Amino acid sequence: MKFALNIVDWQARAPGLGDASQWHQWSQMPDAIVPSAPQSKLTELPMMTTRRLNSGSRLAVECGLAMLRRQQVDAVLYTSRHGELERNYRILQAMATQQAVSPTDFAMSVHNSAVGYLTIAAQKTVVSSSLSAGIDTFQQGLCEVVCMLQAGYQRVLMVDFDGMLPEFYHSYLPKQMPTWAYAVALVFEAGETLQCESKAESEGEEPELPQSLQFLQHYLKGASTFVISGERLKWYWSHA
Repeated sequence: MKFALNIVDWQARAPGLGDASQWHQWSQMPDAIVPSAPQSKLTELPMMTTRRLNSGSRLAVECGLAMLRRQQVDAVLYTSRHGELERNYRILQAMATQQAVSPTDFAMSVHNSAVGYLTIAAQKTVVSSSLSAGIDTFQQGLCEVVCMLQAGYQRVLMVDFDGMLPEFYHSYLPKQMPTWAYAVALVFEAGETLQCESKAESEGEEPELPQSLQFLQHYLKGASTFVISGERLKWYWSHA
């Protein structure tokens, strides 16, 4: 598969990383992200909304609101490998111990709750969708973005995110799998600046960074070519 697009704007959040200068510095000297580092202060989210959202959704909506404030966007895609796992774990724990399930947890346990809250917080009617595809969630999200652009949407906001994975699951996960919250927001338009081609060469190993953070690292560093591995494919990128 081959596709191409342009990046109009971006924003990201992870432990210890918030503003653009911090991310640019990280891209040049990409030390491991320290899970215990504090998240940067949120500036876009209303306080009541912040209290309702889990760690990943909070960052995803924060970044999404910043992009909607700065850019004219006519479609939104949220991608997340694990979705509302924190909330779903609480529901399962309550049921296993015969406790009452929180109505808020139940109502917001669906995969598209973050993108729904974005449109509510922004008070903006916009075409929106959500997607999950394992290790390849980010790259498959980009395929969806390309389809949206080909369908006639001028600018598409994509936010890739995950929340803190509950400690209960840690012993069952690959050791290198990130378990901390992050979000990467990118605004795309049609173009040829970034080109990507997929090839069936991957061994499906769990990466140390989610695909979106790998992509952001190479993009900010100004790499002319780079490769992102997926479960069954390798994604070869070139930057004109």
